[in-house]
Amino acid sequence: MIPAVRAFDIYGMVSCGRYGEDAYAVAAALTNRLAYEHDPETELAMKILTKLLVAAVAYGFAASTILQAGAPGHGAQPTVEPDWSELIASMDKMHMAMGAIDRSGNSDVDFVRLMLPHHQAAIDMAKTQLLYGKDAQMRRLAQEIITDQQLEIELMQHWLKQREPGQAKENQTPAAKAGKEN
Repeated sequence: MIPAVRAFDIYGMVSCGRYGEDAYAVAAALTNRLAYEHDPETELAMKILTKLLVAAVAYGFAASTILQAGAPGHGAQPTVEPDWSELIASMDKMHMAMGAIDRSGNSDVDFVRLMLPHHQAAIDMAKTQLLYGKDAQMRRLAQEIITDQQLEIELMQHWLKQREPGQAKENQTPAAKAGKEN
């Protein structure tokens, strides 16, 4: 059983981190520790912690943007360039998607489900690099990332589909029919 103070401490640590960076490190460490406990209270704490992690990341981005806007020498001009904004938006989208994934209890499935938004973020960031990047070597790398990550996403999606409960019955049906025809 998780004492009430434990959940409160998690919230306090996450909400007090400097721009979310310290909070993310603390919350990630706590998540790793809690991952081995499988009672209902722990599951609830994990869901709360995941939502707090997403909030901490969003808070950190907002705080850094506000600080940049107030920095000397920026005047009335935008403080965040489009390339940077797109890169950060890709990461924020990834963190939100990963935070929305519920633990399945199967570490292989959980790994794949979390890697899908991670890979999509890599593709999105690589596309931003192709739009704004000038270095030929980094542009080639971005193209390779897009190609490789898309193939890996397809592989992971196929792997997940093979493990869906209804899929196992469908895969066995043709084999059973083939056996009856002979």
